Amino acid sequence: MPPLSGVFRPTAPLIAAALLASLLISPLTPSHTRAQPPGLRGTLVVTNKTPGTATIIDVASKRILATLPTGHGPHEIVLTRDGRTAIVSDYGTGPAPGGTLTFIDVPGKRVTRTVSLGEYKRPHGLVLMPGDSIVAVTSEANRALLLVRVANGEIARVIPTAQNGSHMVGITADGTRGWTGNIGSNTVSELDLVAGRSLRTIAVPAQPEAINVTPDGNEVWVGSNATGRVSVVDTKTGAVTTAAEGFGWPYRVLYSPDNRLVLMPDLRKEELRFIDRASRRELGRLPLPGKAPQGIIFAPDGRHVFLSFSQAAAVAVIDVATRQIVGEIGAGDTPDGVVYTPTVVTP
Repeated sequence: MPPLSGVFRPTAPLIAAALLASLLISPLTPSHTRAQPPGLRGTLVVTNKTPGTATIIDVASKRILATLPTGHGPHEIVLTRDGRTAIVSDYGTGPAPGGTLTFIDVPGKRVTRTVSLGEYKRPHGLVLMPGDSIVAVTSEANRALLLVRVANGEIARVIPTAQNGSHMVGITADGTRGWTGNIGSNTVSELDLVAGRSLRTIAVPAQPEAINVTPDGNEVWVGSNATGRVSVVDTKTGAVTTAAEGFGWPYRVLYSPDNRLVLMPDLRKEELRFIDRASRRELGRLPLPGKAPQGIIFAPDGRHVFLSFSQAAAVAVIDVATRQIVGEIGAGDTPDGVVYTPTVVTP
């Protein structure tokens, strides 16, 4: 596992793979030798933290089409709906805070520009707003959410969170509300993205990193690095309840396209959990010893997810129904953020 950068990120070592056996709910084990399902095509773009690059990969052939330079410590990545433009947040390394976004022409397999965010440092969480003309990015060092114009990279608005370590962000489907996990303040913030102001701050279990809001805006799921607990915030009442426990490091929150499932990679215990969103019942776990699972994204059909393996320099293709690995694709060193488009890029 690569060194982890940032003031608020835990540094405890990975738990030994042998301990996973006692935690397994699903008997399924990963298969790394099978090719991905016939007919699965498209393109992945993956950030590689240590070398400071992004890799464009053809899914069907597993061929790396290009490896492009980014700023230092690229963590998160988003992709416009047409599959043409990828945007990377250059978070930086421990001693050197990043302060740029890298824009990539995916079909052209080239970096089009690297945009300085000026005084705003440690850009991390990324979400494209409806219409893809604005990208929201957290500035962890400046305790703010930035709204940046995709066309020219200009900062259109700065929304202060006034909380420490605003690291990840989730945004409602209509683009009116944003929620940040504030790792250093042990809170989540609700932001009005139209008026450009913070609405409220809600206390949650310590070191909330992984966060996402349901498309309808009714629930915010947030993981606690310190307690291993996953909580759900009722956005109408502000009530915080427990959805799951026993995580080592609940790294990301991902909803299925139909909003019925919640998938959460556990970086420290090295497994992927599958949770029924409505009942909060855990459906199973996929053990991933030695892989250090990180970035995760659904294919549009909801049948497969792509999950980056930071320690294995690869991206897994996972069948959601069977909770099995059905393919594995080589990427760059220490991959993290991953995006997918069904569009095939010409080699």
